[in-house]
Amino acid sequence: MEQLLLPAIDWLAILPVGLTSILGLVLLALGLFVDDDETLGWITLIGLAVTAVATACLAGQKSITFNGTFALDGYALFFDLLFLVTGIVVVLMSMTYLEGTGIPSGDYYGLVVFAIAGMIVMASATDLIVVFLGLEIMSISVYVLAGAWRTQLRSNEAAMKYFLLGAFATGFLLYGIALVYGATGAFRLDQIAAAVGGTPNRSMLIAGVAMLIVAFGFKVAAAPFHMWTPDVYEGAPTTVTALMAVAVKAAGFAAFVRVFLHGFGGLHADWSMLLWVIAALTMTVGNVLALAQRSVKRMLAYSSVAHAGYILVALVAAGSAGGTAALFYLLVYSFMTLGAFGVVAALGSVGEPNETLDDYAGLGFRRPLLGVTMTIFMLSLTGIPPLAGFAGKLYVFTAAIREGYYVLAVIGVLNSAISAAYYVRVLIAMYLTPAAEEHGRVPRQPYLLTSIVLSAVMTVVVGVFPAIWMQLARFGFLSL
Repeated sequence: MEQLLLPAIDWLAILPVGLTSILGLVLLALGLFVDDDETLGWITLIGLAVTAVATACLAGQKSITFNGTFALDGYALFFDLLFLVTGIVVVLMSMTYLEGTGIPSGDYYGLVVFAIAGMIVMASATDLIVVFLGLEIMSISVYVLAGAWRTQLRSNEAAMKYFLLGAFATGFLLYGIALVYGATGAFRLDQIAAAVGGTPNRSMLIAGVAMLIVAFGFKVAAAPFHMWTPDVYEGAPTTVTALMAVAVKAAGFAAFVRVFLHGFGGLHADWSMLLWVIAALTMTVGNVLALAQRSVKRMLAYSSVAHAGYILVALVAAGSAGGTAALFYLLVYSFMTLGAFGVVAALGSVGEPNETLDDYAGLGFRRPLLGVTMTIFMLSLTGIPPLAGFAGKLYVFTAAIREGYYVLAVIGVLNSAISAAYYVRVLIAMYLTPAAEEHGRVPRQPYLLTSIVLSAVMTVVVGVFPAIWMQLARFGFLSL
């Protein structure tokens, strides 16, 4: 009988995904015996914090394991830390939000951690099959999380819609992988990159690349594959929406950038033209449709579509400047979007989502802390200096201009001007519209408010001192 040879494993390389997987299993088991939501929340927080510290200690390490299919490098570590910090903020939001919703906290926290494990696999994958495995681990966890509030019809609808459309996207991904393998005979990105120039099946390869763009376009909510976004974001529990808008999008871009710049860099002239059109369409569709929304949650959903367009501009520019700008933009986008969804979660209650602009009337005077922090997030999302959003857009558009994509940069700037109209409407509602009468006592939300304040502080700090964070993003991208 032929002996089965297992590949050598670098255990340090899989430390982040290993720790999160163990934490997820522990949480699912504890959920059967521990009824205290706060205790489970603290265990999740401590577990994610320990994993983040262990991951940070791996800085400077670089290795490839599992027969060259899984990488530990600065690029993977940058995204691993982004996912873990996002997870910590989402758990802080959830410790208050889960009260009264009836969502089982053990299952909820376990699925959040498993989703992060899938994201880590996506960021480290140097093989298309491993990208698929990471994507499925993340997606299945988020499908369930979207429908976690089982007593809410719209949560059930969101989960079903996300699952069905996600299954279509998975089909495109697998078909694209199959065509790329048929053209190059390889799944590993380095082998694909070596085969791209000499393949006789160029049309098959281009078709496979187009299929992969469709699949990644769905995950990052790029137009015209964004149709699911407003309904799913609106129906899912707000804390899950924050996870989807930030971490799921970042994971999609992490795999997108590594696969296209590493594996298909030789075809940049071909795929960049298609991405140029998608980026312009995504920015415009997201911003124009956001103008028509009365629901702040749906407005933020379309806003996330528009911001995917800005990141795609950086991806079109490619090169060192474009890649670094994409990573930096994902960093700043994470804090300002997490904070905005945190404010939405803070205003909602069981049976009263309070998501329309009318519900924000007078918020700046009724609840000054929420008003001030929401102002910071709206101005940053618009791109007003010295907040983080301004630095993010500046680097993205500068990278596009440097590579000669002047028209795309102009479209981006014009879209930023359009976006000001709907972000400012929130500020007008909070400070210039008479306050609505608030019935009852405002519940204590210490964890949720902590997550909002933390996001606001980081939005200001990254904006005032962008060079430090830009250097971090450059280190991550150059290690790719």
